[in-house]
Amino acid sequence: MIYTITLNPALDRTLWIQKMRDDSSNRIIEEKSFAGGKSVDVSKVLKNLGQENVALGFVGGFAGRELEGRLLNEGIETDFVRVSGETRTNIVIHEKDTGKQYVFNARGPEIRPDELMQFIEQLERLPCSEMVTIGGSLPRGISPEIYRKIINLVKKCQVRVVLDVDGEALRQGICARPNIIKPNIHELSELVGRELVNIDEIIAASREINQRGVEIVLVSMGARGILLVSGRRTYLAVPPAVKVESTVGAGDSSVAGFVFGLVRGKDLPECLIYAAAAGTATTLHQGTALCQKEDFERLIPQVELTDLSSSD
Repeated sequence: MIYTITLNPALDRTLWIQKMRDDSSNRIIEEKSFAGGKSVDVSKVLKNLGQENVALGFVGGFAGRELEGRLLNEGIETDFVRVSGETRTNIVIHEKDTGKQYVFNARGPEIRPDELMQFIEQLERLPCSEMVTIGGSLPRGISPEIYRKIINLVKKCQVRVVLDVDGEALRQGICARPNIIKPNIHELSELVGRELVNIDEIIAASREINQRGVEIVLVSMGARGILLVSGRRTYLAVPPAVKVESTVGAGDSSVAGFVFGLVRGKDLPECLIYAAAAGTATTLHQGTALCQKEDFERLIPQVELTDLSSSD
C-alpha cells in the first residue's frame, strides 16, 4: 500500500473569468472545486493511473467534509484526523483573454497539540507499506520539526519515503534522510545556500544532498525538464512541447508518476520518464484537473531521456 500525507490539504476553488478588472465587477464564467494539497494531488494521480493508496492528514469543518467527500467520490481511500478548525479554501483564477493564472493560498486551520498527537499515534499504528509520500505546507500550530518525526516513524518499517516540501521544513526533513526529495531549482538553491543556474551547478548541489543521506534528488526545472541525481547516476528527462492549460499540480503529478514507476518495479530512468510524462499530462487540462491515464501513456514515448552520468 502507498500512503500519502498532507498536513494542510485544501479545497481548490477554481474560477474562470474573461479578464481581471480593477474596481469593477468581474463576472465568473465557470467555477469548479477540487480536493487539493500536494500529497492529495499525488493520491489523485496515482488513482488515475490505477494505483490504490490511502490519503492521510488533517481535515476540519464543512470544507474538510467536502474535501473528503470529493476524494471518496474519486475512489480514493482516506483516513484523515478530524480537527476543530476549518480546512482551508484556496482560490485559483484563470483569465481567458490572457491565459494568466492567479493562485491565492489560504493559511489553513490551527492544529491543537492533542490533534497532532492523535495523528502521530495513527502513524505509529499504520501497517508497513511500500511507499509514503509527504508534501505541502504546514498548518498553524505545527513546527517544521514534524517532518523529521514523521519520516523517522514511517521508516521503522524500511518504507521508502518521498518528501516534497520547501524552506525550513525541507531542511528539517532531510535530517531524517528521506529516500527521495523533489525540489525545484529555487528550493534547491535555498537549501544549499547559493544560486543555481546551469546544469552542472544543479548536479553538484544535488550530490551534496545525496551525501547527506538522501538517495535520490529529483529537481524540476520547468521547460528544461526533470533532473535525477543519485550518487554517480544522473539523468535528464525532457517532455515534449505541449499547449499548457494550467501548471497547478504539475509538480505533484511528477512525484506521482515517479512513485508509480517505483512500485511497478521500473528502473530509475524509466521512473524519471514517468515523472516527466505525468507532470506534462497535468498541464494539458484547465484548473486543477490532474494527469489522466490516457495522456500519460501517450506522452511516455515522447519524453527525451539523456544519461548525463558519463559526462560529469
